[in-house]
Formats: sequence, structure tokens, C-alpha cells
Amino acid sequence: MRIGIIAHLKHPIAEPFAGGLEMHTHLLARSLRDRGHAVTLFASSRLAPGIGLEAICTETAIQTVGTTEANDVPFFREHHAYLSLMNDLRHRDFDIIHNNSLHYLPVAMADSLPMPMVTTLHTPPFCWLESGIRLCAARNHSFVAVSRSVAALWNHVTHSDAVIWNGIDLQKFAFHRLPDADPYVVWYGRIVPEKGLHLAIEAARQVGLPLRIAGPILDDDYYRTQIAPALGHDITHVGHLAHQQLARLVGGARAFLCTPMWDEPYGLVVAEALACGVPIAAFARGAIPEILDTTCGVLATPDDVTSLASAALSALARDRSACRTRAEQMCDAERMVDNYEALYLRQIDRATAPSRADRTASIHLMPSTLPSHASLDQRSASHG
Repeated sequence: MRIGIIAHLKHPIAEPFAGGLEMHTHLLARSLRDRGHAVTLFASSRLAPGIGLEAICTETAIQTVGTTEANDVPFFREHHAYLSLMNDLRHRDFDIIHNNSLHYLPVAMADSLPMPMVTTLHTPPFCWLESGIRLCAARNHSFVAVSRSVAALWNHVTHSDAVIWNGIDLQKFAFHRLPDADPYVVWYGRIVPEKGLHLAIEAARQVGLPLRIAGPILDDDYYRTQIAPALGHDITHVGHLAHQQLARLVGGARAFLCTPMWDEPYGLVVAEALACGVPIAAFARGAIPEILDTTCGVLATPDDVTSLASAALSALARDRSACRTRAEQMCDAERMVDNYEALYLRQIDRATAPSRADRTASIHLMPSTLPSHASLDQRSASHG
């Protein structure tokens, strides 16, 4: 298939990934190309080679422009980039477009495209994306939710045609049968208030185990006022790590503390920790209860540090092999790509069905004195 993937533009789709959406988009594009599909990824300019980049702008969160009339320059740049892309796609030769952005324009303009589109819902509803989805009038369009939780959150706006759980490369997050000899628990992800790192720090101190932290600092004020003062010999931030280093850090932990302060749409960090064989102690929010079961994790009352500490102590006793098994069952990228391939084919078949029906109808209206080779064409057309 000839597949166009629309990424979001705020951060590069490259390691070290700024977050789960960047990692997911990179993995999807690479996996589809590995399966022989012709994939073009429409993203910002800074990108790892080999996954079919066609840059449509520079990163809106990093670069600035001299447009004094635009009060919000990143918003203006994104709007212009997606508007230009959607106009261009009307004349491109793709079998299907996969909209993996969080922007309102691709979905609002889906009906202008000659090919079908799939839009993945990665987040709970927010005003801009919700407005675009309400304007989506495309017949050959399908919405996919990354969890049942996300599908339910969007149900008042649109129906999700499928739930396809995100997947990870299980080879990159290899199973660690034993943790490191020096015990510690781990937290990793984007360092922003809604990820709740400050609560993980408090819980780790209640448990009495060192906490190692990995991830990019995306809110300087939060880090300066709430995280940096809490660091010490037992609480360390090791930086923003690439896959190999991150997998080694996570795999050596006794447990992973997951502390979302919002309805986590999926939780790739949970999948990665399970793949490494690391039990989870997590706030019961969003999709996390869909991923975990009692063999691999313990759920805690949201925002309750004491409950999280108790969950972490219980999680320490979970079997690491069971954690890996759960990841293989729920979080394998191969399963995810299988499901997207099947959805693409259904959408393409649905989009081409009217033209096949028209062709069949026109053949049946032809005179009965058709030559033999036309009769063969008629039988072929009527069987699809």
C-alpha cells in the first residue's frame, strides 16, 4: 500500500523521543516500511533517516519566525503547514492517509481528499480537535481509539470504529529476569505537572527505596520549584535517555511508579516496563486498568501517595515473567501493525466499492452481442 502518515509538528519524530506519541509514530512508520509498504511521513524537519520523511515545517515548539502580525507564532505555523499539506494531498497518489496528528485541520478537511483517511484518537477531547472532528463530513473516514477509555471519552463527539491498543518493539525492551543488585524503583516520562513525578518522589521515600528518574524537562518552572529541591542521594534524575539506555535503566528496577494526574489515554511507559519484566504500581486512571492485571501490577487510588506506596510494596512481590507475558499479550507492536493494516484494507475496499459497482452496472447495460473477452471482464467485475 501507498500510505501517508500525518504526524504532529511540535517535536521531532526521532530519538530521544519527547513522549509516547513521537515514539508511536516512528514505530508505526518504520514497521509499515519494513513490511514493504511505501510510507511517507509528513512531519517537522528534524527526523531520524529511513522512515520516509517529507518535512512540512520546522518544529513549532522550537523555531521562531518573524511574523509580527501573528500573536501566536507556533499556532500560525502549524495551521499553515497542515492547510498546505491537505491541499497538496488532494493531488497525491496515496491509497490511504493515516492522520496521527492532534490538529483539527487534517480531520476537518478529510472530505476534500480522494483517498480514505484513518484518524487515531490519542488523547481525551480538547476544544480544537473536538471542533475539527465535529466538522468531519468525510464518508471514507474511520476513527480509531488507542484504548476503550479514550473511546468512551470521545463517545459524545464521535463513534470509534475500532480500538487498537498501542504497541512497542518488544525486542528493544528486552526481558530482565533479575533486577539490579542495588535495589531501586523507577519513574520515567515527560517531566510536566500532569505526570505527577512529585507524588512518585514522596511515595518512593515512604517505601524506603531510591528512585531513579528519566525523561525530558518540558516544564522548567515545575522542575525548578517541585522536583529539583527534592533531589538527593536517594532521588536522582539521570536525564533524557535513548531507547537502549532507558531499557537498561527500567529493566534493572524493582518496580515502576506510574503517577498520571489525568486520564492517561494509553500509557506506553507501562507497556515498556512490563516488557522489561518490571512490576507496576500505578494510579488507577484512564487506560492503565486496561493494560494491567493482578499478575503484573497493583492499582492505587489516584493522587494518594500512601496508597501508591502501599501498591509499590505489593508490586515488589509480582513475578517478573508474568509481567513480560502480559506485555506480549497486550502490547506487541506486531499485533498493532496487523490491526492497522487490516483497517487500511477495509477502508480502501470500502472506498473502491462504489466504482466497482458503477463499472458492473455499465457492463450489464451493454448489448448482449459482447465479444468473448468482454464477457470475461464482466464476470471479473461482478466478482470484485
